Amino acid sequence: MALKKSGNDDNLFNEYASPSEAKAKEVFASSRPEKEKKILTTFSIEPSFKAELEELFSDLGLGWAAGVRFALKEFSKKYKA
Repeated sequence: MALKKSGNDDNLFNEYASPSEAKAKEVFASSRPEKEKKILTTFSIEPSFKAELEELFSDLGLGWAAGVRFALKEFSKKYKA
């Protein structure tokens, strides 16, 4: 025989939860914005230029995709109208 969960179980738990636990749940539940889906983009560059960029990104501790995202964000900040 399976037990059915009643909707009041959460309320019972919250009555006995510590104030710090309740505050932590409130902070962490509200601070996360909904995650956006990523869009796949493609572009063409010369292999030698890609190798230079990969080396630059690796010096920064970034992989190829993270490096491209970082470069685009910095470009956007610098040339924002």
